[in-house]
Amino acid sequence: MTLPDVRGTLTENRSLADLTWLRVGGAADALFQPADIDDLCTFLKALPADVDVFPMGVGSNLIVRDGGLRAVVVRLGRGFNPVEVDGAQVYAGAAALDAHVARKAAQAGRDLTFLRTIPGSIGGAVKMNAGCYGSYVADYLVEVQAVARTGEVITIPAADLHFAYRSSRVPEGAIVTRATFRAEAGEPAALEERMKDQLAKRDATQPTRDRSAGSTFRNPAGFSSTGRVDDTHDLKAWKLIDDAGLRGATRGGAIMSPKHSNFLVNAGGATAADLEGLGEEVRKKVFENSGFTLEWEIMRVGEPL
Repeated sequence: MTLPDVRGTLTENRSLADLTWLRVGGAADALFQPADIDDLCTFLKALPADVDVFPMGVGSNLIVRDGGLRAVVVRLGRGFNPVEVDGAQVYAGAAALDAHVARKAAQAGRDLTFLRTIPGSIGGAVKMNAGCYGSYVADYLVEVQAVARTGEVITIPAADLHFAYRSSRVPEGAIVTRATFRAEAGEPAALEERMKDQLAKRDATQPTRDRSAGSTFRNPAGFSSTGRVDDTHDLKAWKLIDDAGLRGATRGGAIMSPKHSNFLVNAGGATAADLEGLGEEVRKKVFENSGFTLEWEIMRVGEPL
């Protein structure tokens, strides 16, 4: 593959395992870390149209299969992580960590506290309509800046992303570079205290010290067109997994966490095939036991060995 010249870092046949929280997976055809938005635009414009592009954040919600990924992976870094607050508007680079955006907003007296316990970066949060404690990205997002596959900088209003539960319609091949949120005012001290409480609750109930990718399966509940939970439904994936007797189930180095059974964990030496295979086994047995089909929340990409 002939790749364009860049000012950032471009590495061919780059393993992705060390870039994901689960620490598994093969190599991408190439990994591109652009220096800035102009570098990204120039690269995408010059890249042959038949070469696939895969945007990747911090790998917190991702399984890369063991055979790797036939694409150029684009991973945004320092040039894409500033956070600025101007009145009710919060501007966050796509590479900024969700938790960092929540803290910066709180310091300025703006409430994006729901982001504090969500693992990952803002680009992924937009793509997945990330949410916690009954709040979702869709509730706060005004618009995003992105670079289209053609190399053009575009602005996408939130309404055009057609948010649904854990999903949005970011144009194919486009890479989100910045998000604009509208946040309500709040007392910084009160917002900080709320985030401390959220962290304590998360650490008490989830295996935060283990190698996981967050919740493995979506809750099979009801949702509105904007992705908001319909509270008349309260069926939880972890309860279906428990009822099927799968808390602590293992396959190779993979395990469904004994602490929270909807967390798939690399307990040591797991392959992507171990993790995905255990997840599929759980889906099959839950369906046999309850009639419900669990849907993956973790993104799985690439080819098996």
